[in-house]
Amino acid sequence: MIRFLLNDQLVTLEDTPSDLTLLNFLREYKSMTGTKEGCASGDCGACTVVLAELKKNQQRPEPYTLPDTLQYRAINSCVTFLSALHGKQLITVEHLSNGHSAETLHPVQQAMVAQHASQCGFCTPGFVMSLFALYHNVSQESHHTPISRHRVEQALSGNLCRCTGYRPIIDAALSCCEHSAKDEFSANQAKTIEALHAIQQQSEGVDLGTPSLLMPTNREQMREAIKQYPKARIVAGSTDLALETTQQLKTLKTLISVSAMASMKRATKTESGLEIGAACPFSDVSPLILAYFPELSELIERFASLPIRNQATLGGNIANASPIGDMPPVLLALNASVVVDNGINEHQIPLSEFFTAYKQTRLAADEWLSKILIPCKAKGDLLKAYKISKRFEDDISAVCAVFVIRLKNGMVESVSSGFGGVAATPLTCPELAEKVVGKVWCKSETMQIGQAVLLQAFNPIDDVRASAHYRKQMLANLWHRFWLETSAQDNPIAVRVISSEQISEYGDSHA
Repeated sequence: MIRFLLNDQLVTLEDTPSDLTLLNFLREYKSMTGTKEGCASGDCGACTVVLAELKKNQQRPEPYTLPDTLQYRAINSCVTFLSALHGKQLITVEHLSNGHSAETLHPVQQAMVAQHASQCGFCTPGFVMSLFALYHNVSQESHHTPISRHRVEQALSGNLCRCTGYRPIIDAALSCCEHSAKDEFSANQAKTIEALHAIQQQSEGVDLGTPSLLMPTNREQMREAIKQYPKARIVAGSTDLALETTQQLKTLKTLISVSAMASMKRATKTESGLEIGAACPFSDVSPLILAYFPELSELIERFASLPIRNQATLGGNIANASPIGDMPPVLLALNASVVVDNGINEHQIPLSEFFTAYKQTRLAADEWLSKILIPCKAKGDLLKAYKISKRFEDDISAVCAVFVIRLKNGMVESVSSGFGGVAATPLTCPELAEKVVGKVWCKSETMQIGQAVLLQAFNPIDDVRASAHYRKQMLANLWHRFWLETSAQDNPIAVRVISSEQISEYGDSHA
């Protein structure tokens, strides 16, 4: 069974449809209509709610471990299945009245009123909940650095408004977070932590989930679940799979959730690189990835919106085998591998061999993706990742290109690459390495050779995001940009900062 707190009330679910979304649960089962449906695809943020979950306090090492704290995360309830709630506290806009009076506004609500940050009001509950999560996370930080506008924009990246122009909403965020004070939730935090610990203790050794929504906690249970329901879909963050229910109106009769698999939610640095559990939310693993690959900061920031990153997993981004997923091109260029498990044996597959066709992988019927292995980058390697999309944030790639080169005495010693949006699967380009290795990197001839290769390497399709011609030309342009940004010798133009749009125009006339 699934247990969670709805504000301060324990909820136990023993039998619900496997594909029931949190949004529909709130509106249809609980008659809580403050949470709105806008897009039903995790794009607009009108359905935003907040999950508070236990977080180990790691400020001091053992044996001086401090008590657990609560981490507040805004999520899109329209693409969230109920398996995501187990062992957490769910907070909706109805719960924000400060104290016992429903007429008392929470500080984030009061700031929205004071700054005239709501007009038609349909999106307002979602904005309020995103601000609520930011408000609490800021209030729990030990330092008191003034909150930046950039951080506010990141926190609101999953919320759209057609009325206000965003300025008053941003002003409201800056105002309420500048001196974030304790509220009802802060006062009740110890009680909430105790209740969540009790749910954890009650869940130990117990089969979680419901008859149609299985939640194994270890490899043996996972193996048995797949054996019992061989046609069941495996779900992690559900940000992609839920669209089959909300957009395509399919019925998913049985789901196997990996959200309770502790072994798949660990991310660590090893001697050889990074080892990331396939069920780790992207928000949890991105700091680790950026600590060793800071060059990926822009692409990771553009990996959907913050509420999506709070749910989506690296394993899910790989296992759904989308040709336009953001991270597979990165992992291909970094020569990553995946570890596949069947409950008895594990084996490792290079990611370059994992994708077999559109939405198809080498996973056998009784296997699941367990972890991702990313090798350490050698000192001096040049890494750049580029995502071309119509919107800067919260949009799917038209083209994604990632390049890693290693130089020795100014000559190209090795090249690895990864591409999305140009074929039925994410791909690398071995011919690029074959043609460029041994060339002097700073010479324009090297750039031109790479462009010629990439113009012919793939046969992309025309679709609503881009034409095939555009995609081919963009690959050549991005290689040109990579060369400009990494080869300063005899290349005065390399010091210029060139946007994706500018390099597209520049490349069309100079490629």
